[in-house]
Amino acid sequence: MRVLLLTQFYPPVIGGEERHVRNLAAALVRRGHDVCVATQWSPGLQEREVDNGAQIYRLRGTMQRATWLFKESERPHAPPFPDPELVLGIRRIMLSEKPDIVHAHNWMVHSYTPLKRIFNVPLVVTMHDYSLTCPKKTLLYDGKLCDGPAATKCLSCATELYGIMKGTVATLGCVAMGALERRTVDMFLPVSRSVAELNGLKNLAVNFEVIPNFIPDDVESLSSDLNPCLNDLPAEYMLFVGDFRDYKGLRVLLDAYSRMVTAVPLVLIGRPTQEIPTVECPGVHVFHNWPHDAVMHAWSRCLFGVAPSIGPEPCATVVMEAMAFGKPMIVTNIGGMPDLVADGRTGLIVRPNDPIALAKAMNIFLANSDMRCRMGENCRDWVEKLRARTVVDRIVRVYEALKRNQSAFAGSKTASSALPRQSA
Repeated sequence: MRVLLLTQFYPPVIGGEERHVRNLAAALVRRGHDVCVATQWSPGLQEREVDNGAQIYRLRGTMQRATWLFKESERPHAPPFPDPELVLGIRRIMLSEKPDIVHAHNWMVHSYTPLKRIFNVPLVVTMHDYSLTCPKKTLLYDGKLCDGPAATKCLSCATELYGIMKGTVATLGCVAMGALERRTVDMFLPVSRSVAELNGLKNLAVNFEVIPNFIPDDVESLSSDLNPCLNDLPAEYMLFVGDFRDYKGLRVLLDAYSRMVTAVPLVLIGRPTQEIPTVECPGVHVFHNWPHDAVMHAWSRCLFGVAPSIGPEPCATVVMEAMAFGKPMIVTNIGGMPDLVADGRTGLIVRPNDPIALAKAMNIFLANSDMRCRMGENCRDWVEKLRARTVVDRIVRVYEALKRNQSAFAGSKTASSALPRQSA
């Protein structure tokens, strides 16, 4: 098949979603499919190149030029509505590549929806977040899990984050384009039960199947060419990997660590943000923007990992990566975390936003090396079903079903379907 992947960012811009799209493209190419990726152009990058056999098109967007609209100007996200230049760029790609399937991964889908009726190509959307119902995509309101959208609440929440103009546009765009997206998409692929439930898919007449993120089959194959940054790691440590954002629970983690009496350092590897630009805490080692291979080496050396999100983390790839190295995880009982970690078997699950419970769990792991080893072996077994060889095959089966039933299902959104379906 010929597959077009749509994503707002692509490596070397790095995050869990970006790695997922790159790994999916490479896995599809290895299976003999023709793959191209349409993404937003970033300064210093080529507009067209080949990466692991996939043709990469970097498109310039109209909204990208208004960098003042974005909280983080180096990451100008795709807008929640069609971007004129992105629409034209995707149209050119559709005409030249003639894909059998279009598979979108975020708000880039909105720059394809105006073209859907013209090209009549089945559209798949992997839902990595809560953007179908939340303009901020996080489903957090006043630092807590939101109980559902409401016009006034969403508007005030979005304008607090984005500012009045962008927040208003984001809210209105989310409502209007969300309705169009539900009518246009042939198959939603939420990455966890939480994403399916909190985006309201069970109550909508849409096709969906819960398919998680995945890790490469050879994720544990580490480069022998060690990055010099690894020399800065302590001999033993606890590890957090992720953007320095409030919803990742970083402030809670620092609070928990400050309550502990231990000589074991806490290592933080991630991207500083305006929410948490710096971290200064005794016993904490902070490293910014490490390359992915170096992060994998860090996972292989740590005692255990911590992912204390206070928001409904959809499906944390870092948790899978840690488990592939046999590292048990401490996570919170929110979002997609319970889909990945079995409490007492592959890790420990604590309440979100509870530094006392988090500190207790960290102390339990530090005091019980036998427990960590036992759980580590369980992690290696558990993560097998989250490798590319399993998950990508499920995605390809969705493609094949849509292609077989293209004439019957193009534009049809009924609950009874010959396509695979899984409730949250």
